[in-house]
Amino acid sequence: MDLLKTLVDKGLRRELPTRDEALAVLATSDDELLDVVAAAGTVRRQWFGRRVKLNYLVNLKSGLCPEDCSYCSQRLGSKADILKYTWLKPDEAAAAAGAGVAGGAKRVCLVASGRGPTDRDVDRVSKTIEAIKDQNEGVEVCACLGLLSDGQADRLRSAGADAYNHNLNTSEATYGDICSTHDFSDRVETVKQAQAAGLSACSGLIAGMGESDADLVDVVFALREMDPDSVPVNFLIPFEGTPLAEKWSLTPQRCLRILAMVRFVCPDVEVRLAGGREIHLRTLQPLALHLVNSIFLGDYLTSEGQAGKADLEMIADAGFEVEGAGTTTLPEHRVNGAQHGGGCGAHAGGGCGSHAEDGGSHGDVCGSHAENGGSHGGGCGTCGDQERVAASAGEGAAPAAVAAEGAPTGRPDLVAVRRRGAGTDLAPNA
Repeated sequence: MDLLKTLVDKGLRRELPTRDEALAVLATSDDELLDVVAAAGTVRRQWFGRRVKLNYLVNLKSGLCPEDCSYCSQRLGSKADILKYTWLKPDEAAAAAGAGVAGGAKRVCLVASGRGPTDRDVDRVSKTIEAIKDQNEGVEVCACLGLLSDGQADRLRSAGADAYNHNLNTSEATYGDICSTHDFSDRVETVKQAQAAGLSACSGLIAGMGESDADLVDVVFALREMDPDSVPVNFLIPFEGTPLAEKWSLTPQRCLRILAMVRFVCPDVEVRLAGGREIHLRTLQPLALHLVNSIFLGDYLTSEGQAGKADLEMIADAGFEVEGAGTTTLPEHRVNGAQHGGGCGAHAGGGCGSHAEDGGSHGDVCGSHAENGGSHGGGCGTCGDQERVAASAGEGAAPAAVAAEGAPTGRPDLVAVRRRGAGTDLAPNA
């Protein structure tokens, strides 16, 4: 396909595709799917080889969020039967983080439900960051606490945070359809505050909430304009007890096309496969590794994920390798803050590249923390959380049924509420 050749050439040069080209990727047929994956995989390998970065979520405070993000199980009015607890103590959070690091994670994402942190909350998280770094040499820490107030990003950076996550989730035009307690511009402002403080910015999206192809392209182009170092891609998990519980609109093939489109638009940025991968990609998860260079290990915030051992086996069986702690995630030109024109690695060019002119990129960052991938602060979101599904729940289950016209039907049996790890007396999945 001439389209794919053009997109590969642009990706290798870090050149922005046109909107029509991005839309065309989403419109490709299932017969063309493997060609699309192969083309985007060429771009992925150019900038990240066959490395896969592992990230680990720690839910510091679960449930009881005052925001009304419709995708989130922790939202105001949620009837989802999730774990609810207040702030973990620093030693409790450090113990949970240690399990993820022992499993191979090089980044720990600290998430807390709520609109945004108070100054006292920032103090709490700062102590937690210090405890985690004292016990795990070289580990990266990303905070995901919601909308930030003046000076809070600087305080987190001083405490040792490397990154900050806050997702845009969907296009500006449709943001009001999923949340009424804050708006799109609030999220953009928080990402800018994190960048100004020298934190590596992480911001992504949630697919499957009823958005159009144009909405998906709009939010990815908005992300590239903001220039985060990491873009987590979440797939909606229709959690029982939330307004979007009946929204099952994704197929494995569509998920792969979305990931490919993100890779073409942001070729040299850490693209993280976040919440919902087990539920929507199912047996096609290994193909996604040819498009993304980062995933979460273990469980998510309020849902259980695929067994950590299964994740490691999947990576190895697909011919990839876990990125080591001594390896820099981002390409050299982004780490060094080089300005390369309009490519997706150059801040000056509006690319999805490093935001710090002095090379302030701290590696890729955690995705959104809220259940269905939203960002937990400033509207429940998740550091990639998007509700992971338990492998045990899907084990031996039949593939999701598909209606005659091709529309997927629901598989609530694949969604398992987290009952282990942080906030419980049971060992975490890592």
